[in-house]
Amino acid sequence: MIDPLERWRAYGEKPDYAGPLSYGGAVLTQDPAEIAGFDVAVVGAPTDDLVSDRPGTRFAPRAIRAASCPPGPHLEVGVDAFAALRIVDFGDAPVLPADPARSHAAIEATVAQVVAAGAIPVTLGGDHAVTEPALRACALVHGAVGVVHFDTHTDTGAEVFGVEVSHGTFMRRLVDQGHVDPARYAQIGLRGYWPGEVEFAWQAERGITSLFAHDVRDLGIREVVRRAVAAVGASGPAYLTVDVDVLDPAFLGGGTGTPEPGGMSSTELLLAVRTVALELDLVGVDVVEVIPTAVGGADLSALVADRIVREALTGIALRRGGGSAATAG
Repeated sequence: MIDPLERWRAYGEKPDYAGPLSYGGAVLTQDPAEIAGFDVAVVGAPTDDLVSDRPGTRFAPRAIRAASCPPGPHLEVGVDAFAALRIVDFGDAPVLPADPARSHAAIEATVAQVVAAGAIPVTLGGDHAVTEPALRACALVHGAVGVVHFDTHTDTGAEVFGVEVSHGTFMRRLVDQGHVDPARYAQIGLRGYWPGEVEFAWQAERGITSLFAHDVRDLGIREVVRRAVAAVGASGPAYLTVDVDVLDPAFLGGGTGTPEPGGMSSTELLLAVRTVALELDLVGVDVVEVIPTAVGGADLSALVADRIVREALTGIALRRGGGSAATAG
């Protein structure tokens, strides 16, 4: 076990740019025997072989860790997730370039070690296809999960450019495999020009809930999240997946592969993520489709991805008694 803060212990904190790189300065290990007793384990999934547009998300796990801020109390809700929860950085899954099948097997096996230890896996992608092995590792233990899915796109295509396994098809595969309960599956932030009638008809037949960017605009984010949480249900295992392209490109600095104007603000998304994590019994979380564009906190997409994770951790801490529901925002 490596503690990145060890040499700075006398000062109570270390500069973000110094010391071993881990998420939020959390202790770091690659030994599954050492993660027993932790509440949350962060796992990197640095692969982007299944994108249909601009690559680069393979560099995101390092960038998100580099952009992550040190522990401290959340200024809105007054909870320090790192004090309320035991958090460990479990390193990266041993992915291989140009071999998505073996990379996905490695991600599933690594996340499965976290689940077996009784911790919640928080996976840093990578392209959105990494959700398939990460979620499957959770569902094989917890049973079919409900899902809250923030995204511009539904990712429920049968194929993309004639390819069945891609970052645009994995949610259909997870539903068809029985790992996602479609009646407990809600999408938030959809907009743009894909998918089409065929995909939405497939979703409607299975009872999937779709909430669009115009719903966020017209109803407000609190009401949209309330509807998503109601669809998934407060009881039963749930999984949270966040594609950063749900955000308007103005909040990403060019740091995602398939941007679409007209998206959510970071303020809306961060509140939504924290609320979902507070209201639902999350057994897994991921944030995906970040393409690094700068270094450390200057990287807007990595910075917002860090805050997405931090809000999810804060919501989990609140749910476990780290603060009152009245302070959740």
